[in-house]
Amino acid sequence: MNKVLVICGPTASGKTEIAVKAALALDGEVISADSMQLYKGMNIGTAKPTADEMRGVPHHLLDILEVTENYSAADYKAAAYRLCEDILKRGKTPIIAGGTGQYISAVTENLTYGDIPHDDALRKELTDTANEKGGAYMKEILYGFDPDSAARLHDNDLRRIVRAIEIFRLTGVTQTEFNLRSKQYPPPFDFVITGLKYEDRALLYEKIDRRVDVMMEHGLLEEVRTILHSSPSNTAAQAIGYKELFDYFNGKCSLTEALDKIKQESRRYAKRQLTWFNRMDVCWFYPDKTPKDDIVSELCALING
Repeated sequence: MNKVLVICGPTASGKTEIAVKAALALDGEVISADSMQLYKGMNIGTAKPTADEMRGVPHHLLDILEVTENYSAADYKAAAYRLCEDILKRGKTPIIAGGTGQYISAVTENLTYGDIPHDDALRKELTDTANEKGGAYMKEILYGFDPDSAARLHDNDLRRIVRAIEIFRLTGVTQTEFNLRSKQYPPPFDFVITGLKYEDRALLYEKIDRRVDVMMEHGLLEEVRTILHSSPSNTAAQAIGYKELFDYFNGKCSLTEALDKIKQESRRYAKRQLTWFNRMDVCWFYPDKTPKDDIVSELCALING
């Protein structure tokens, strides 16, 4: 059997718990698809699963990077494929679980990245402009030649906006077109793509807000203070919950304002995640309507069927 279970969905939808339950039922191992849980020390703010929450299930691609390092979707795909192959060889079920859409797409669509050129000088020039004039300004430039990429990228995602502009400036080909070309070859595994989302969107937003309060109770402020002093990479520094508290520590806003912004940005991120995953062929389950054990039973049926 070459099947790999994928569990995607917005933040706070319950992916970690369902993935662990599924792993216990399927003799599986979990491969995280969260771009911020890769980083050591970023535990509370990323809702990284604790040892108790893992319940003895092996978890991969957690705590593999220092906060000073960057990591790409291409890096993730290569690592996830190696893990899937190893887990299947050992007769177990790989379960990819997370909410980073770029990672899920890279793996399930077998996207290729190696043939797209880089230019460090041009990237620095574009990054300097982005830092000076902001993401909205850069997205307007991107809209001029690659509206699809501009529409899917958030204003704060300066790194990917800059990369999309860099690609077009170097090649005359949009990133959207490169992505289409990269889908020429089928993935090497049979991905069963499932997802969790709430029929009652307001209930999901309440969970997101409450989770931010719980993170603060568990020491998020001190965790962010430590990360700030570690010179985080551009990738790590963009994590929701961290960049807002960086502003607080730098005197740009009050703590109350920072927490309100974290909740707001987390809700917006959930919307963007749903937009991304709704474009994919996902078998959806609804934890606010269906008992978790029933969801797990259906996931097992999909894998064993």
